[in-house]
Amino acid sequence: MARWLQSGRRRDLCFLLAEAGELRGQQLKSALESHYGSRLEPKSFYGSLSALVDAGIVEKRTQGLHDVYALTSEGEAALCEHADWVRRCLDAADDRLECE
Repeated sequence: MARWLQSGRRRDLCFLLAEAGELRGQQLKSALESHYGSRLEPKSFYGSLSALVDAGIVEKRTQGLHDVYALTSEGEAALCEHADWVRRCLDAADDRLECE
C-alpha cells in the first residue's frame, strides 16, 4: 500500500475529493469535521493535505483567493484500488456484519 494511504485522515480526504471532484481547502476541512463530528486543528489538517499534494495524489491550484484541491489521475487510481480492497473485505465479512 502506498505510504500516503496509511493515514485514515488522508484516505478520507481522498474519498471526499472523489465524491466532490474538487473542493476549496475550507470546504474540505468542514466536510471532514462534519463526518468526524469534531473540530480539526488547521495545522494538522493542512499538513495532511500538503502531504497528499507532495506525494502527487492531490493537486492544488489557486482560484481567486482560495486554494482548490482535486485528486490527480494517480490519486484516483490508488483510491480505486484501495476501495476495491475494502469492498472485497466487506463482501467477505458480509455474513458477520450487519452493514446497510
